[in-house]
Amino acid sequence: MEGKLFPHAPPALYSNYMELMKRTVTCGSLRKADVGKTVILNGWVNRKRDHGGISFINLRDRYGITQAVVDTSVSMEALAEASAGAGAYADPAAPPSAAALAALTAELRNEYCVAMEGVVRPRPPSMVNPDMATGEIEVLARRLMILSRSEPLPFQIDEDSGAREELRLRYRYLDLRSTAMQRRIRLRSEVAFAVREWMTGQGFYEIETPTFIRSTPEGARDYLVPSRLYPGKFYALPQSPQLYKQLLMVSGFDRYFQIARCYRDEDARGDRQPEFTQIDIEMSFVSRDDILAMTEGLMGYVFKKNLGLELPACFTRLSFEEAMERYGTDKPDLRFDLPLQDFAPYAEAGHFQAFKDVLAAGEAERQAAAAGGIGAKGGGVKALVLPAEVMGKTPYSRKQIEELEVQAKIHKARGLAWMKVASSPSAPAEGDGGLPILEGGVAKFFGDTAGDPPSGDLARRILGGLGAGPGDLILIVADSKRRIANTALGAVRSKLGRDLGLAENGPSGEPGTGQGRFAFVWIVDFPLFEFNEEENRWEAAHHLFSYPQEQYHAVLESDPGAVKGDLYDLVLNGYELASGSIRIHDPDLQKRVFSVVGIDPAEAEKKFGFLTGAFKFGAPPHGGIAPGLDRLVMLMAGETSIKEVIAFPKNSFAESPMDGCPNEVEQKQLDELHIIIKRGSASESETQGNQNNRNTDGRPHGL
Repeated sequence: MEGKLFPHAPPALYSNYMELMKRTVTCGSLRKADVGKTVILNGWVNRKRDHGGISFINLRDRYGITQAVVDTSVSMEALAEASAGAGAYADPAAPPSAAALAALTAELRNEYCVAMEGVVRPRPPSMVNPDMATGEIEVLARRLMILSRSEPLPFQIDEDSGAREELRLRYRYLDLRSTAMQRRIRLRSEVAFAVREWMTGQGFYEIETPTFIRSTPEGARDYLVPSRLYPGKFYALPQSPQLYKQLLMVSGFDRYFQIARCYRDEDARGDRQPEFTQIDIEMSFVSRDDILAMTEGLMGYVFKKNLGLELPACFTRLSFEEAMERYGTDKPDLRFDLPLQDFAPYAEAGHFQAFKDVLAAGEAERQAAAAGGIGAKGGGVKALVLPAEVMGKTPYSRKQIEELEVQAKIHKARGLAWMKVASSPSAPAEGDGGLPILEGGVAKFFGDTAGDPPSGDLARRILGGLGAGPGDLILIVADSKRRIANTALGAVRSKLGRDLGLAENGPSGEPGTGQGRFAFVWIVDFPLFEFNEEENRWEAAHHLFSYPQEQYHAVLESDPGAVKGDLYDLVLNGYELASGSIRIHDPDLQKRVFSVVGIDPAEAEKKFGFLTGAFKFGAPPHGGIAPGLDRLVMLMAGETSIKEVIAFPKNSFAESPMDGCPNEVEQKQLDELHIIIKRGSASESETQGNQNNRNTDGRPHGL
């Protein structure tokens, strides 16, 4: 390679070529004020265009792009005089030669790594590129050096290569060269720096917690690390630093944070990664409001510094119950409204038997649960009004409604009922030749009496109660379990938001009327426990160390379903951005929580004794939160996948196409760890089954 670079140069020159052509400026720094300067650029050929004897070369590095020009009609002597330079040109060991420069230029291809020396000159006015920071200038080349060559690319490196994700991950080092990926990784670095800057300014210590820890039940499978020194024993990689940050509060550090790596061995689903990063935070002598205010301050600082955006000083707050009833999810996107409304009073007054049956079944289930000491909500009939102005000029068709029904059924709904508001609700009744107020779908069941047209008092009550107007579409989900009615219709709401671009356009459907690019909301007052019907037992809704609110301590054992925890989630644009809680610091209260979920004292001591033992030595009241760094940067960058903001992510099957992990290891390593691989095991059969269920492009069916 060295001989190709300098065919006439002595060997001593080979080790010194970067000293001859080390960059003096970056590819993003030159401006009109630099005209006349001689500069050296190092970078990659982003694009090359040949026009007769003139070649235009876009050189790229992480700082930007500069256009260079190789014009063999300009004499080498003229270039030397213009730059007052001397020495090598196309070849450091050869005399000045336009032919040599032209020959090297002709060889250049995309992603060749090169060094170039030249003179900065202004672009002609007609050639100025306002979209480039360096768009007013170009560099007239007088010396060129190929530092390394590139084979043909598997995909083009640009803003929109169109390459499949698997190919991008296979050649991630190339994908990371793109301007878009460089921009997103830079944003990640700047966000992490801003977090550290703000947290240390608020008196927090950054403290590292162990990567090798004891395996404890935290909701997902642990990644286990076998110990060579202790055969048959394992370390676990932390799912979070939860127990250690609580111990740091017992240790008196008062304010801790860490940009922490976390690991969870979860089934492939959605946008999960087996390893991820969170901004882990814990504080002593605080209440919930202190932690929420601190987090609001952190987010305000990060968004102001990195995006120049002023966030509200205080974010909206919704209780878990309010969020589920109004939006059908505890992760609502508040950039648009479309609230869920209670349709049960109209269902009871109407004549649609399916709705009545659902409410009756729900009441029966509620009473049965109550007899067993379990609180339940009963049935629910929920409605969503899709305004005509949001739908646009063309009302929703039956096919589009059926697509919405598919979404509802994914979330366990039996169906999606609907009816439309006639475009002329003030018209006379149907018998007088006018249009009915309600039409289509289940509208015929909502006349004042069975068989009446849906244009009487009941129909008008429905319109008034729901706030529906001419041309609006009313969507309804009913289920004997209120939670299913809420979540299914909430999923329909989310799909409407995506399909109609409501997050960008807002409820009125007019550009620019959205409720903000970033809509934060706190979800508070979560249930502390949830009942596992399959296993017939209570389990922690979040984790076992969350503090039950004071007013529920008396009924902790007698009515676990009623207990609210001091839990809180921060939601941004429909994504859970952070989760946290006030922690239990009283050993006796912790034992009571263990008892509710069926963990006896001996088991609790075995699993968590090192933490509960510490609580016996004057543990302070404390609490914390852990925003996800990957998801935060993803949302700030306007992306929908955390893979776009992680340098080397895994694919959807927790594999790395680039380096081929997970991979088999040598038998010697297994022997040292006292591990035997059982071939043909159930796990291997399951893996084979998963492979058989994949499509030809590697995706499982149904994703």
